[in-house]
Amino acid sequence: MLLSSTTEVLSMTHSPEESVKTLADAGYKAFDLTLCGANSVRRLSDSEDWKEKAVSLRKYADGLGIICNQAHAFFPSSTGDPEKDAEIYQKIVRDMEIASIMGAKIIVVHPKQHLKYAENVEELFQMNMEFYRSLIPYCEKFGIKVGVENMFQWNNKVNGVADSTCSRVKEMCRYIDTLDSEWMVACLDIGHVNLIDTDMFEFMRTLGGERLGCLHVHDNDGKGDNHTLPFTRSIDYNKVMETLAEIGYKGDLTYEADNFLKGFPDDFRPTAAGFMRQVGDYLVDKFNQHKK
Repeated sequence: MLLSSTTEVLSMTHSPEESVKTLADAGYKAFDLTLCGANSVRRLSDSEDWKEKAVSLRKYADGLGIICNQAHAFFPSSTGDPEKDAEIYQKIVRDMEIASIMGAKIIVVHPKQHLKYAENVEELFQMNMEFYRSLIPYCEKFGIKVGVENMFQWNNKVNGVADSTCSRVKEMCRYIDTLDSEWMVACLDIGHVNLIDTDMFEFMRTLGGERLGCLHVHDNDGKGDNHTLPFTRSIDYNKVMETLAEIGYKGDLTYEADNFLKGFPDDFRPTAAGFMRQVGDYLVDKFNQHKK
């Protein structure tokens, strides 16, 4: 199990190369290339010479001895506006190619969820089956799997979380089983599960190690999507690692927890990143202790 971290927060203030170097200097052997958000990596993806820049970044990372194990594509995946959605689709395909150039084995692509979930469950399901199936030829072309992530929606009336696509394990299993492709796997966002009124560990057991291809590892208070360091909020991460070992999870541990870094001065972030890596090493050790 490799320990990896996203580049998102670092690349808000630093170049992609500087962000990757910070993680390498902190002791990480892998990173998740964050191709979403308003960061320098996203700007790389949107530039005219994106392919050359991706090749250069791959060479730079290889020289540092750190690999790209995972990536996150542009989101949202849909808006309901056909013209905008066509542009988004091309961004996602481009991100798949960039992630492939970087060496990533999996890229997380959010399901479409622009409709109010509770009133459009089946329509969203059919829409997403068509969407994800259309990505399979690109998976084959670029040699990269797509991770389908469990989501949530925000209910403004109650100022709280509501169900969305794959927020319940029965539906997440339905998505992966119906797609029935070696190129489509589940991405379990552990923080998102904690926002939903469900048993996290039963969710993991039902999903199972065969469907589960990758993780987004972060902590929250059960009310907001905090994306911060494990053990700093409410999730029992010792039990998370025990359950991952129990179900025979074969993938990596990829942080999506770098909001933790936002609270530190810029010149202290490398030190904070090193501490995050130490916590991640502890989690990996716990997983290995529980492996059968």
